[in-house]
Amino acid sequence: MTVTSPDEKTGLGTFGGVYTPSILTILGVIMYLRFGWVVGNVGLLGTLLIVTLSTGITFITALSVSAIATDRVIRVGGAYYMISRSLGIETGGAVGIPLYFAQALSVALYTLGFAESLAQTFPFLNQTYVALITTILVAVLALTSASIAIRAQYFIMAAIVLSLISFGFGHAVEPTTVELWNRNGEPFWVVFAVFFPAVTGIMAGVSMSGDLKDPTRSIPLGTLAAVGTGYVIYMGLPLILAFRADSQTLIENPLIMQQMAFWGPAILLGVWGATLSSAIGSILGAPRVLQAIARDGVLPHWLNALGHGSGKEDEPRIGTAVTLGVAVAAVCVGDLNLIAPILTMFFLTTYAILNVAAGIEGFLQSPSFRPAFRVPWLLSMVGALGCLVVMFLINAVATAIAALIVLGIYVWLQQRELMTTWGDVRRGMWMALLREGIFQMGQQEDPKNWRPHALVLSGIPSKRWSLIELADGFTHKRGLITVASILPSGSRDMAQQIEIEDRLQDYLERQGVQALVRLITADNPFDGAKQLVEAYGLGSIMPNTVILGDSEAVERREAYCEMLRAIHLAKRSLIILRENRDRSFGQRQRIDVWWGGLQANGSLMLLLAYLLRSNVNWRDADIYVNLVVPDHDAAKAAHENLDNLLAGLRLGAIPQILIAEGRSFPEILHASSQETDLIFLGMAKPTKQSFTTYYESLQARTIGLPTTLFVLAAPDFAFEEILTESIC
Repeated sequence: MTVTSPDEKTGLGTFGGVYTPSILTILGVIMYLRFGWVVGNVGLLGTLLIVTLSTGITFITALSVSAIATDRVIRVGGAYYMISRSLGIETGGAVGIPLYFAQALSVALYTLGFAESLAQTFPFLNQTYVALITTILVAVLALTSASIAIRAQYFIMAAIVLSLISFGFGHAVEPTTVELWNRNGEPFWVVFAVFFPAVTGIMAGVSMSGDLKDPTRSIPLGTLAAVGTGYVIYMGLPLILAFRADSQTLIENPLIMQQMAFWGPAILLGVWGATLSSAIGSILGAPRVLQAIARDGVLPHWLNALGHGSGKEDEPRIGTAVTLGVAVAAVCVGDLNLIAPILTMFFLTTYAILNVAAGIEGFLQSPSFRPAFRVPWLLSMVGALGCLVVMFLINAVATAIAALIVLGIYVWLQQRELMTTWGDVRRGMWMALLREGIFQMGQQEDPKNWRPHALVLSGIPSKRWSLIELADGFTHKRGLITVASILPSGSRDMAQQIEIEDRLQDYLERQGVQALVRLITADNPFDGAKQLVEAYGLGSIMPNTVILGDSEAVERREAYCEMLRAIHLAKRSLIILRENRDRSFGQRQRIDVWWGGLQANGSLMLLLAYLLRSNVNWRDADIYVNLVVPDHDAAKAAHENLDNLLAGLRLGAIPQILIAEGRSFPEILHASSQETDLIFLGMAKPTKQSFTTYYESLQARTIGLPTTLFVLAAPDFAFEEILTESIC
């Protein structure tokens, strides 16, 4: 799936496109209908602390948003667009989908607030019906035109300013007592959770990014101005409320500001204007997030229509209709105090990820990240940490549920393997970790942390898939696999080699194998293999195990054996697959290890058999450790020793003592392993004079047997320490 990003946008400016929807969402339903409740429950100092803490988190997030917005063009989708282009489409989708629902639920929060204030003023009205009608009318306005909705907010702002002036020149409500802290109200973090949506208005402006004339300038300026304005007002209102009424009055009367105001109806105008403007801001923002998510292919194919825009302004009318349905469902719940904490969790999650995105971009200092508005990466990370801490303090269970929702969406999107046309910060992050890891690992391999890192000399993977399957079985996504092929000299230029590598990489991914691909050219495959072993790798990250097929061509046997000798001298372990073409790996029920002791080959074969049995395709296999003794006298002691050793090694292997009684090893081998699925045989160290003869004899003794692996351990590496460390 290829992701596209349309360029359609209108010409909204900073004031109308960012500041106005942001400040009107901030100065909304919570301020008018719940601010007195907040002061009454936690007192003056508690309220000032809540305002400062929540605004501090929002302010740092606004700084992070400003840094990202001044680095790249921000299109439709706001916070979702920023996160997906920084941390990848999976992370963007995992946060964007909950963010959409948070903004859709915000519509219900504000229309419910409007209906609550209207029902208290006119008791004969039904609050739920008023909220439903208001939600529908707000959606109709948004469907008509975004620009009309924006212009309507200027009149609403005038009403809010009038209400605040009237409240400032108002009077006290008797009886009045000033309480710095109220010890008998709701817990501090419960009150914080109800209040926090009051400072999340920055998302209203950010979500309009695709409709802005200059989002790079408008988002930082408008967002920070709205946060600053909101903080000044929110620090002043508690002082007035606390000195004009006692806590019980503040808690029990949601419209206490109306009673205190110089002209009471101005507060109603402010309440109605604020709630309606906030609802308009959310009904404009949520569908645009949904539109961006759909256009990026995050949603299933049958929801692609949600990405369609209408008219020259590309308005998301289908998305607005869907958002209306979500909001109506939330209105039917009808509880303002229930919806607000849910929104808090969703918004805090979004804020945390936005801060992480800006923090990582700043920390990596990639040449591509050049924001005009710079923010210290540590400050962004502090903001992210603050979001997480506050989430846990509010409700640890709800935080865990929110994390599971985000993680579940992330895993779902990752499994869909979405393709994007943009880069993101993840590659830079992995590069930084890789660089640090390479220098920290040193040059010497540690037996305790050993794993096979396989160089598979497979040629064309589809023709020798058993080699790759074997390597995947040994590593099972814990070690590195490199699938290598050697092409004749002059047969391909570098551009063609890269194209072939890309095709092979795609083929392996379709088969579910995580592996690197390497192609080189050489005069013959044996010289090419030696070049790979000699030069391939990065610092201490290099293949420690070479997996290749058996050589059947007699005329090339000498060169083949010389290659094996060179690989051994390079201190790599060797695994040679001699495949029985008729049976391949059989039923994968039994593995025979022909064992001569713990040293070198013996330990490596046990480790490889154990690792292979850990793979899902071999999980039902039994590992038999076969030890040949000359006679019955030696059998009893050998059996006891082998039993004790294998029990201590905890490999789940079955000891099997075989008595020679004059038979040769090939006879015993054929008699005992004829019905097995895979055989491990140790191989002697290659010598220059006689190794070819030895190798031919090894081939001869395994003719007619099931698939066999010849194993030669790397010299000077203590494989036995890997097995015996826990029993020493």
